[in-house]
Amino acid sequence: MGKTGHDAATALDLGPQAKLTPALQAYFDKCQEKLGFVPNVLRAYAFDAVKLQAFINMVDDLMLADSNLTKLEREMIAVAVSAVNHCHYCLTAHGAAVRQRAKDPIMGELIAQNWRAGNLPARQQAMLSFAEKLTRTPAAIEEADRTALRQAGFNDRDIWDIAATAAFYNMSNRLAAATDMKPNEAYHFMARTKG
Repeated sequence: MGKTGHDAATALDLGPQAKLTPALQAYFDKCQEKLGFVPNVLRAYAFDAVKLQAFINMVDDLMLADSNLTKLEREMIAVAVSAVNHCHYCLTAHGAAVRQRAKDPIMGELIAQNWRAGNLPARQQAMLSFAEKLTRTPAAIEEADRTALRQAGFNDRDIWDIAATAAFYNMSNRLAAATDMKPNEAYHFMARTKG
């Protein structure tokens, strides 16, 4: 951390990287091994090991833990929310994840630009409609919105997972905007061929 210019993760100079715990260092090493880089969002949080660990715990729980939502669906929520918020970092990073999980190079852009144009299954349309409404007008959420999700096949635990994922990415988008968080260049080139 503390870098400025092209290599900086954000526009803020938050000081040097904190001393990482062995677990955090192993997490960074795993990212480097699997992705070829450490995501800038992790580098951004790395000035404080406690904040970094909390962020990782939340992301891993939301995106990887057991849920009736598929990992692809959770990434779709991240992208749909980020599209509403015009979050360059998350659209780039999670757009790549959608392309990768869908094994479809078109899917990331479709969700980012207009998920309604995608002829998605009714389940995913209901999910993304709810996530979008929660992002745009959270105070307008009412029982009819939860009922629509139940009618699309989601149970109440699923509704929690949809809401938690959408809420987290709203927070993350705002932090990325406030700090001018830069996506790693490699994200732009990931999963660009049909799998």
